[in-house]
Amino acid sequence: MTDAPPLVLDIDGTLTRPEGGIDPRVFEPVREWPAPVVLATGKAFPYPVALCTFIAIEERVIAENGGIAHVDHEVLVHGDRERTTAAVEAFQAAGGDLGWGDVDLVNRWRETEVAVDLDADEALLREVAAEHGLGVVDTGYAFHLKQPDMSKGLMLERVAERLGYEPGEFAAVGDSENDVSTFERVGRSFAPSNADDRALAAADVVLDEAHAEGALDALARLRT
Repeated sequence: MTDAPPLVLDIDGTLTRPEGGIDPRVFEPVREWPAPVVLATGKAFPYPVALCTFIAIEERVIAENGGIAHVDHEVLVHGDRERTTAAVEAFQAAGGDLGWGDVDLVNRWRETEVAVDLDADEALLREVAAEHGLGVVDTGYAFHLKQPDMSKGLMLERVAERLGYEPGEFAAVGDSENDVSTFERVGRSFAPSNADDRALAAADVVLDEAHAEGALDALARLRT
């Protein structure tokens, strides 16, 4: 058995069941992984931190598509929420709706970007984003309004440095457009069969299995 590389793992669509929710089968192999594990997600900062707590691993996370991270008791911030908030206000003033209702739990604890429901007016959102010098990324679960120079891959460079690794020493598993920047930096990348077209094209290995089944297969391959 060879030494296992450090990991970067997406969450939604990667560690989840097809119908949604974390597949508990991933807990043990992730918890027992002999190298650092970083959970990298588009979700708001508290979500991956909480998941690390429940899995019982070190709280090493990249959240909000690279806008914020936590590694070894340090919080790293890249995104500018004030700039994004101004764009959201313009989007809403033009008739746009974030789509989460009056109690917006999706964005309540988000610090560096804003997530918008996939049923929202995408054309208007992209128009407003361009006017404010922002980008829009479609994760398959939401549109994320964020700085164009903000990505999981860029934040991985900072996280890896603090862990004493080069990004190329990591292996990654992910299923979405927002994982491409990670795939471009790691040494080996895997996409489950449910991944979107950009992730499938960027991955070194496209797995036969979907969702968590694919992630479990990738972890098994990396340990043999």
